[in-house]
Amino acid sequence: MIRVPVLAALLALTACAPVQDQIARDAARQSVRPVLAERFPGVPLEPASDCVINNASGAEIAQLALAATQSVVHPTTTALVTEIATRPETIRCLATDGLAPFLR
Repeated sequence: MIRVPVLAALLALTACAPVQDQIARDAARQSVRPVLAERFPGVPLEPASDCVINNASGAEIAQLALAATQSVVHPTTTALVTEIATRPETIRCLATDGLAPFLR
């Protein structure tokens, strides 16, 4: 009998996972944008933020989401965003999606 409530709870958590992921990604964008604006002036923030978030690991997204609750950008947040932004996959994304408004 105890298995049914546990299974129901697990199913409920699984159903919420996409929503939780989107909330974390949205929060992480809040900490990514100021770093991109400062470190990479002129880069379109929306597509560049998407490139950084899409190339971050789950743990990095969680760390960035947590950083969004701070009133100032911490140096570790700047370092993390810069590290993600300079990965080959992120650079490819920036070249195709992030800079597209400049190429039209």
